[in-house]
Order: sequence, then C-alpha cells, then structure tokens
Amino acid sequence: MSRPPGALPPQLSPAAAAGRLRRVARFLARALPLCRAHTVEFYTRGLWDRLVAARPAAVLQALRAAGPLALRRPLGEASGAAAALWDDDAFSNVFCENSKKLINVDLFALAAKYYSLSNLGVCTPLEDILQAMRGDNQGTTGIKTDEFMNNKKSHEVQVMSELVDKIANYCGIKQVIDIGSGKGYLSSFLSMQYNLQVYGIDSSNSNTNGAHERNRKLKKHWRAYQSRGRANLKSQRLEKADDRPLESEIKCKAIDEKPLNNDSSLQSQDQVTIQDLVPSCSFTEVATSETSKQTEADLVARTQSDESKLSEEVLAILNVLPSDAVEVFSSSHGNCGELCEEEKAQRKMASLKAKASKTSESNLYFPLTSCITAETELSDIITDLEDCMMVGLHTCGDLAANTLRIFTAKPEIKAVCSVGCCYHLLSEQFENQEDCPEEVWGFPMCQYLKDKGWCCGRNARMSACLALERVAVGQMLPTESLFYRAVLQVIIEEIYGVTKSDRHVGKTFSKSSSFIDYVRKSLKKLELDDSKLPDSCIMDYYEKYKHRMNELEAFNMLKVVLAPCIEVLILLDRLCYLKEQDNIAWSGLVKLFDPVKSPRCYAVIALKKQ
Repeated sequence: MSRPPGALPPQLSPAAAAGRLRRVARFLARALPLCRAHTVEFYTRGLWDRLVAARPAAVLQALRAAGPLALRRPLGEASGAAAALWDDDAFSNVFCENSKKLINVDLFALAAKYYSLSNLGVCTPLEDILQAMRGDNQGTTGIKTDEFMNNKKSHEVQVMSELVDKIANYCGIKQVIDIGSGKGYLSSFLSMQYNLQVYGIDSSNSNTNGAHERNRKLKKHWRAYQSRGRANLKSQRLEKADDRPLESEIKCKAIDEKPLNNDSSLQSQDQVTIQDLVPSCSFTEVATSETSKQTEADLVARTQSDESKLSEEVLAILNVLPSDAVEVFSSSHGNCGELCEEEKAQRKMASLKAKASKTSESNLYFPLTSCITAETELSDIITDLEDCMMVGLHTCGDLAANTLRIFTAKPEIKAVCSVGCCYHLLSEQFENQEDCPEEVWGFPMCQYLKDKGWCCGRNARMSACLALERVAVGQMLPTESLFYRAVLQVIIEEIYGVTKSDRHVGKTFSKSSSFIDYVRKSLKKLELDDSKLPDSCIMDYYEKYKHRMNELEAFNMLKVVLAPCIEVLILLDRLCYLKEQDNIAWSGLVKLFDPVKSPRCYAVIALKKQ
C-alpha cells in the first residue's frame, strides 16, 4: 500500500498537546464543582449560595453581554486581558481562594473562551486536511442527501463522507468499518457515492434490520426511477432522430434497441449500476461504412451527452443501495462474548456466498450486528477483513474510546475518523474510586490524567453535552421544566422523606397542564401517595420558590458556558492517548460540522505509519 505524494498538515507535538491538556485540567479543577452539581438538587442542597457569590441578575447580565455571544468570537475581540490573566494563572480572580465560590463572572466567561478548542490552537482546519489529501475525485457527483435525511443528518453525512473518502484514497484502501453505524446513513452514502466497501457494525439488531428495511423501501423508488430514466432517454433520442437524415435514423435505431430493450439482463442482476442505465460506447462499430467519420464523431458526442445527463439524474437520488445489494449478518451474542466456532464457520460460509453473488462492482454495504469492545477481534466479525479504516459518526460513550483502542492495536486498520457523543455514558476509572486496573475505561485514556486520577463525574459529563452555540443563537434552556423538577424534589424530601429513588419522572412536564398537575403525575410515577398533599400545599411550595427561578436560570447558563471546556478535556485526553502511541504517523482534532446544526462537531483523526 502506497500513499500519493503530498505532505499532511502540521500536527501538534505530543508535548504541546499534553501542555494544553494540563492547562485545561488546572482550570477545570477549580470550575467543575459548578457542573458536578445536579439541578434536581438545586434548592434542596442550596447550590447557589454554596457555589456562586454574585447575584443571579448580575450573572445573567454578564453572560448575556459577554458570555455565549462573545464566546463565538475570537478571544481578542472579546478582551485583550485574557491572555495575560491566564498566563499568570490568576485563578483567584475568578474563584475565591477560601470559599471556592465564583466571584468574577466576566473573567469566568473569558476563561471558558480561552480554554475552548477554537482558541487553544489544537485543531487542524478541515480545509487543510482536504487540500493535503486532494486527489482523484471520481464518484463525487452531487447526491441530494436531504431527500432521504433530515437537515442535521444530511449535513453530517455529506461533510464526513467526503473526508473519509479523501483519507481512504490517501491511504490506498477501499474497505471502511463504520462503528456504531445505526440505520446506515453514513455507510450507505460512502458505499454508493464513493464506491467504497463498507461494513456497518451496530450493537442493536433493530438498527441493523432498520438499515435493511430502509434499503428495501427505497428499492421501489429505485425501480420506478429506473423505468422513468429509460423511458426519458428513449423519448429524447426519438425526438433527436426525427430531425436527422434517414441514414442517421437507421443508425440510431440500431444503437437504441439493444440497451433499452434488453431488460432481462437488468432483472437477472443482484445490483443495478449506472452502466445498466446508459448505452455502451461500443455502438461506434455499428454501420461504420454507412456514414463518414465526422458524422460518427457527432453521434458519439451526442450519445455521451445523453449518458452524462442520465448519470446525473440517477445520481441525484442514489444515496443508498437497493436492498438486493445489502448483506445482513447478526450475532446472537448480546453479551459481547466470543463467537463460537460454529458461528465463525457460518459467517465464513455466508461471506463466501456473498462473494460468489457479487457483481464486478465493489461498492457494497454490509450491515452487521455485534457489540464492540476494546478487545473485539474484527476478523471474527468480518471474514474478508483487509487493510481498512475505521469511522464513527456520533459513537456513544465508551464506543468512541474503544474505536481508538482497536485502531491502535490492529495493524490492518490504517486510519481512523471518529466523532464521539453522549459523554454522560462514558465510564470513568476514578469516579467510584474502584481499584480495577484490568478494566478498560472510557475516561481517562492518556497517561497524564490517569496518573492524576482525574475524574469529571457524570453530572459534569452531562453538562459537556450542552450546546453553547445553540444557546448563543437564541435557543432557550428549558428553565421552567428544570424549575418544576427542582421544586418537586423539595416536596419529595420534605413531605415524603425520600432522598434517593430508582424511579424517574421522565417527560412528565410536557404532559402536564399546570404545576399541580405535574406534581401529582410525578408522585404517581414515583409510587408516592399524592392524596396526602392538597393543592394548596403544592402551590405554597411553588410560590415559595418562584422568585428564585432566576437563580436556576443563571446557574444553568454557567454550566452552558463551561460545557465546551469539559468537552475539550475529553477530546484532548483522546488526542494525547494517540500521541503516546509509537505507530501513529499523524493525529489531530478537526472541526467537521456546523455546531449549531450538530453540536458534537469535532473528529479525532489519525493515520498509521507506513
């Protein structure tokens, strides 16, 4: 396997990446108590008085004026003092050294900006990656993904698939493993648009079946479009033939009859390709003696133009394969255990049968069901595994970390492009102070944070999922529903003496007509007797805390402003883990998506040494 000439963009050195990580960790060590607290306990634990010295109105005013909106601008536009402040590590200006409370909201907002990915200088621009890997752009005729996906998914698939294709082409590979593939949006697009062989692996059998069902439904659309495309092409040619001399008309008839009437050949194939819908260029051998070379050249040009028009029309709706091109394999082991020898043999046989039934086209999408862990042997799942790259579009929790571990451990995986999500589902080694050195954890991954015994906590990781950019453009936080839940917790503890419960209120707020209705429905879900609680008592609690709703709103805004910094810590942990490996030639963080459309927008990318 060889790579085309062309230098990759500059990358952050291991020492520089570790330095950025240490600085972010130092800041978060002081700031994280704001995010480790749960808003459900906001009033019962007196969180505002414990953690914030400023008044709620002052916090809201400061954050609205210089917080989220300023955080979307370069740091220099917001303030020139931030760099000097944090170079001096003057954390006491933000938090009180004694009480540990937040005392300077303006500097807190600027510090959060300073420690965001956009200002730390750790990201490689997407344009630089694409430019460095520029090469053959075959198969990149625009396909309208928004016909089959929502706006968010269409944006993600279009951007990420182009990058994956560039990396695969740069590494000289044609096989892609899509981890956590879900319904197969990215997998099918990579397969059809870029002619890659894609294995989509998801732990949910229903997702695998969903990918198959989605292709089955689109087959009907495909067949109708196929028929319409042939009819349109024939009609166009007949119209052109009417304007041509008789000699040329005879020639056109000889050309058209074979490709447009030979439907049996189409029906006998498992896959329908673009070549099946356009005429072959071999028609130039027909009736050559009956026309001049110039007339022949004109006809070739016109027919090639017809080919191009039909190809563009077909590609406009082809972001997935017809269902006949989909192979579905499923593992019966839901507990992520090793495959038994019988299953391995069955899969090998299924793979051989699939190979035997393939056409000459290599663009196939195979949905598979399997639970992926750090110890997963891909060769047990994919029998024809070859040099490949791993991708993951919004892989949940530990799956993103395990994707990187598998990448570093398996020599056949030459590159990885992983966009993680659901940070609250990460397992943390030091969260419960458990001594399990043999266990594989989602966080931390790098040696520095391991040595420090670093822990975020579930509530902080949940905060990392908040979308600052969406709040900055006007999307409101669900303050009222959070307020209802926080006051409900006061009622539960004071009236019923319950501080912990395995039951959850769920989405009761959206189904409630008033606070009284919300409380009664919630108590029933929690299996607490609401008959002992009159409406007047419920309203007394509401009135008692109503004037403090702005505290909750301000507290959640502080969490939103801090959210990107927690995400930075998690992503830098993963990047530093890759920098610690000896077999990695290039690694970096790349912002792929518009964060308003897709808040989890950063990819961890790495390529192996040759």
